[in-house]
Amino acid sequence: MGILNVTPDSFYDGGFFLDPKDALNHALRMAEEGADLLDVGGESTRPGAKPVSTEEETGRLFPALELILREVHLPVSLDTTKSDIAEEGLRMGVSIVNDVSGLKHDERMAHVVAKHGAGIILMHRRGNPETMQSFADYGDVVGEIIRELSESVEKAKAAGILTEQIAVDPGLGFSKTAEQNFQVIRSLREFRVFSRPVVVGPSRKSFLGAATGKEAPERIYSTSAVSALLVERGAHVLRVHDVSAVRDAVSVAVEVSKS
Repeated sequence: MGILNVTPDSFYDGGFFLDPKDALNHALRMAEEGADLLDVGGESTRPGAKPVSTEEETGRLFPALELILREVHLPVSLDTTKSDIAEEGLRMGVSIVNDVSGLKHDERMAHVVAKHGAGIILMHRRGNPETMQSFADYGDVVGEIIRELSESVEKAKAAGILTEQIAVDPGLGFSKTAEQNFQVIRSLREFRVFSRPVVVGPSRKSFLGAATGKEAPERIYSTSAVSALLVERGAHVLRVHDVSAVRDAVSVAVEVSKS
């Protein structure tokens, strides 16, 4: 899953693709590099990010999304927590909603997704971008994430979203310390309890910097390394900025794991 942020303040690529034509060119480049799907977002969810209005998110997102849906022949996921944004994106041809709040931000979201028969990625997060790092207090980090994700899954099903339309994401980097992120990675096989695809977003995140001492622009190698390990531990979808490098790492991991 190739990441495309049309935002001025995302932690790594903020401001790179605000022009819709730049966004389209990057989407085409990720498709050429072997992306299986794209995840397009118009609001940063990095720690400390300020919320934006529906109007501002719409203005950033839809001019680029219109071009991408017309020119790029890949499924598109829409990274938003707002049901109004999701509904318009689904009308335009988006296939999946990536809700990083796990259906906790907007009560209408599950019903909108169900109405359109779309896929949904349910991510684990506590709080919001401004507060989430203050909620990284766990007794059993993996067990509590699974329990809280289960609540999101049940909410989705109650709204009429079919089981086969759901994927889960443990939320690396969201309301978790660096060591807690590594605990999740070590225990990723436990997320098979959902019997649903597991989406993981390790790309260039600060927990990799904690291990390497490198800033986000220099974390392509650590991203590739952890991506290979995640696949070995059962990840089905990797949400990344660097599609080509990660595909190479995953291809090698897959070959090694063949029995």
